[in-house]
Amino acid sequence: MTLDNLTSKLGHHQTMIQSLSKTLNIDQSNVIILDAMRKQRNVADYSGDIIPETTMKDCILYAEKLLKQFNDWSKNNL
Repeated sequence: MTLDNLTSKLGHHQTMIQSLSKTLNIDQSNVIILDAMRKQRNVADYSGDIIPETTMKDCILYAEKLLKQFNDWSKNNL
């Protein structure tokens, strides 16, 4: 199975976010926030709603935090 096949599956973003507490030991409260952001992005994709700038900035901060956590994890586990 190629990466393309994995990322085209319905629900793959949700599955990835929900697994963060097990894979990267991300705090469950952060997983809940990331999943709420995923849901909001999904609604905006299909409805064309505008996401507020403050929400976008929060998403960027959480993405940067998640990237740092992944980089820290990878140094110890890969």
